[in-house]
Amino acid sequence: MYAASREASARSREALRAALTGSDSAAATTGSELFAVVAVLDDQRSLRVALADVSVPGSVRAELCERVFGGKVSAATLAVLTTAVAQDWSRTSDLVDTLVLLGQEALLESAAQRGRLEAVEDELFRLGRIISDNPELEQALSDRSQQASAKSELVNRLLAGKTEPITLTLAEQVVTRQRSGISAAFDELADLAAARRDQIVAHVRAAIGLSEQQRDRLAASLRRIYGKATTVHIQVDPSLLSGVVVRVGDDVIDGSALGRLEKLRRALT
Repeated sequence: MYAASREASARSREALRAALTGSDSAAATTGSELFAVVAVLDDQRSLRVALADVSVPGSVRAELCERVFGGKVSAATLAVLTTAVAQDWSRTSDLVDTLVLLGQEALLESAAQRGRLEAVEDELFRLGRIISDNPELEQALSDRSQQASAKSELVNRLLAGKTEPITLTLAEQVVTRQRSGISAAFDELADLAAARRDQIVAHVRAAIGLSEQQRDRLAASLRRIYGKATTVHIQVDPSLLSGVVVRVGDDVIDGSALGRLEKLRRALT
């Protein structure tokens, strides 16, 4: 995002925090309603452009937003929306992407209020790994020729009754809107949930599964390195031969046999 959109996004997030303060029930409703608004904006280009048109005063855009969505969403959601559209955005897509993020954050806040945030984070990560390991499933969820309703139906068949309701809502929004990189989108959501718990995320590929003791030792080592509590997500990858590869943000620690062989190969060429 350019500077204008970064500032607009920050103010919109402040509006979300204010709207949810003191309410134990608004977060889930606000998250779901923001996703519904995004679906409308995705479908109606003229409205999307009008709400982000910087040649029109922000107050006028906020009034338009209230006319369109007033009475159709809760007061908390409308407060977030009118604040967001009143900001000056560098690009129309930045407004919509921020509304998606606010919807995700509201739903994760709801999970935190219910004491289910860690469970949602784990489910999102596992779902990303399942999709990544199943190219046919990822293709079906990314297929642009498929209607959003068909993708939503598929996700419901896969997850209904097997995950937290909030995980299902987040998953439906990802697959109905995302056109590529579905598994990566779930990784980003898991990272967002971890950040909400004030933790960093280590994505670990291991040649074999790690015991609980090994996971704890790895998490403790990473906490010493990064100075922050660490959530460890593990994916078993036999192609590594032995050892592990750890990714934290842009940092990669390759302690696998395959990585050592690759270093040796490069040294010999």
